[in-house]
Amino acid sequence: MKTEIEGDPMSQIFGEIVKVDIKKAWNHEQYDFTPWLADDENITKLAEALGFELEVEDIEVAVGPYSADILAQSSSSNKCVVIENQFGKTNHDHLGKLLTYGAFLDAGVVIWIAETFTEEHQKALDWLNDHTTKDLEFYGVAIELWKIDQSRPAVRFNVISRPNEIVKKASAAKEAADLTEVKQLQLSFWKQFKERLLERKVVASAQTPRPQYWFDVALGKTGVNLSLIVDTHGSRIGIRVYISNKVADQLLEALDKDKQAIEQEIGQSLQWNPSPENRDKIIGLFRNVDLEDTQQWAQYIDWMVEYTDLFLKAFGPRVRYLNLKS
Repeated sequence: MKTEIEGDPMSQIFGEIVKVDIKKAWNHEQYDFTPWLADDENITKLAEALGFELEVEDIEVAVGPYSADILAQSSSSNKCVVIENQFGKTNHDHLGKLLTYGAFLDAGVVIWIAETFTEEHQKALDWLNDHTTKDLEFYGVAIELWKIDQSRPAVRFNVISRPNEIVKKASAAKEAADLTEVKQLQLSFWKQFKERLLERKVVASAQTPRPQYWFDVALGKTGVNLSLIVDTHGSRIGIRVYISNKVADQLLEALDKDKQAIEQEIGQSLQWNPSPENRDKIIGLFRNVDLEDTQQWAQYIDWMVEYTDLFLKAFGPRVRYLNLKS
């Protein structure tokens, strides 16, 4: 019986995977690689490897006589993110800069990208993750370029160090034990909400639930996001488009022009800027509830998930493609 390609060795059927020196793709770390990584499409690739969304705010951010390569924001947690890039093997100089930039910029997430991580530097990141609070996260990411035979090289972000979930969960459990009754209620509600939100595939990822009255969902542009609330004092829940004061006037005016269409898409009349005296602006939908009646939570959470989906579909594209004047 003949094979499909008789007489050809297997080496002629399959290509060879070859690792490529990253300097063949980017000549200079600061002037070539950093701008490439800051591009929306490429920062999304890094975000997918890390497991959370990233929005770039600026590059080469001054920190004393030095500059942090990329300043970003974690859309799912609203944490400030510092990214330090390095060609070649990790060294103490870049580790020191990484910690300095994180401290100066009050970062909640610190990401170190390099070609090769030494054992001691990977251990240093693991140690930092094991001995800091759940609100501070360190990531080590090895960047790799691969090609098959003469194909174009493909980028791979290999996460070699990340927060230890077991340690973080233990820390969170200890903190939760000391929470007030209201904080425990908020934390429990948001845990159930996040689970349902992901189960319904409304978003690909979501922030870690916290004992607070709000839960944020990214809208795709810095300065504006969905902010859901559990108001224990006012006995209500709600969904808000939360617009920071830096872009509030432009964005609110632009969205107001589409008010009728937006409300038709959502199927509800919304509250547009109900507190005009505040510098930050909101567009919201609220519902009175009895939060102490936990048997009603499933109904409340279904309502919030449904309207989160509708808000994302109505506001997301409009916000993302709006050009704001700086």
